[in-house]
Amino acid sequence: MTQTAKAKRRGAGFEQFLVEQTMLEEVDEAAVKRVLAWQLGQALSQQGLNKSQLARRMDTSLSQIDRLLDPDNTGVTLHTMHRAAAVLGKRLRISLDEAAE
Repeated sequence: MTQTAKAKRRGAGFEQFLVEQTMLEEVDEAAVKRVLAWQLGQALSQQGLNKSQLARRMDTSLSQIDRLLDPDNTGVTLHTMHRAAAVLGKRLRISLDEAAE
């Protein structure tokens, strides 16, 4: 079996495990938030901004920015994510993809 075939089989097995444990949705949600928090942090760094400056530009509190940048906090609203992206000169894109079977 090739290395690629082994990797595909292993990945599918882990996803199936998450489905069986009813954890796939939770893990996907956490992964998306971690990526978003990382990307926002990178944009802040690239623009030489800190959290307080972002909060002022968004007209929100520092605690709201902390929640936004916390990779473990999945309770941030779409509105807040869109506002942060816009303030940083970015665009938030969300799509629906076919679920894995």
